[in-house]
Amino acid sequence: MESPHGAAVKAEDFGLKGPRGWVFRGVGIDAAPGSLIALEGPSGSGRTCLLLALTGRMKPSEGHAGIGGYPLPKKMTAVRRIAALGHVPGVNDLDEALTVAEQLREGAMLQRRYEGPVRALFRPRGERRAATATRIEEALAAAGLDPATLPKGPRTSVRDLERLEAVRLSVAIALLGEPRLLALDDADLKLSTAERAELWALLRSIAGRGTTVLAVCDEAPEGVLVLRTVATAAEATAVPTTEVEAPPAPAVRSGSGTQAPITWGAKPENKPEPTDEPAPEAEPKVEAEAEPGAEPEAEVDPDTGEDADAATTDNGAVATTDNDTKGADDALAEARRA
Repeated sequence: MESPHGAAVKAEDFGLKGPRGWVFRGVGIDAAPGSLIALEGPSGSGRTCLLLALTGRMKPSEGHAGIGGYPLPKKMTAVRRIAALGHVPGVNDLDEALTVAEQLREGAMLQRRYEGPVRALFRPRGERRAATATRIEEALAAAGLDPATLPKGPRTSVRDLERLEAVRLSVAIALLGEPRLLALDDADLKLSTAERAELWALLRSIAGRGTTVLAVCDEAPEGVLVLRTVATAAEATAVPTTEVEAPPAPAVRSGSGTQAPITWGAKPENKPEPTDEPAPEAEPKVEAEAEPGAEPEAEVDPDTGEDADAATTDNGAVATTDNDTKGADDALAEARRA
């Protein structure tokens, strides 16, 4: 399979707001073509929505990005043409009723019909079949999946595949269109330590061929660019909170040990730090009636003086309890309906 030219991934102040609040905000990245990027963060932190936004499947709410020279959100259709999705749960799940061979043929047929050149549809049937077989064979080799090693060969049912085999199959289907950017969600989900090492070796080999790879994971390995959806405790305490308005940029590990220009951070409102001095007694006053249409004030914890709907982390930053997770769920639901 001919190695495509990878797509550069750039973003600045990139954010997505859902019906219940911000899913992610303040994301910045500048990755060269052929990079292996690990999008690291806990489940529910907006990592899947960020992956879909960077591949043109979700429209951002603020900031801007460029994928392979195509600006987002202006050129979302063009970005979708050069960015292929591996397995993204709830978006492009494998069909468990099909065999491996049937799933590959279906993927090749859809790619040829909707993404390939129109003139390819007018080739003789025999020529189309030969070309499809060649593309499938090359994609399987690039994904490291040999159907002959499966229990029933190519006739093995998708539902009978092991987790790593299913990931390899989804990667092979994504590679059928020779994308410039390959995106994969939940890359390390339900994999043993040895299987994770195999998967990251596979993704490194794909990136080494020139394709840019973006993989969502719980924990990124060494030697890859890391874009976090949540700052670590060490990063959050590296700079005094009184001198910054946003969480510090996450550390980025690369093969050379240098820092790459990747940043992350929400934009929370500044809150006064708690003190040991007792608060002065307030003069009694009469509560005014709320104006029609005005939003009710948030409840304040009498002990801490903070918003009752917010939780304080170990590093002193204030984070909402459920808005981020609900916002990500709502935004993902919108992408499925699109």
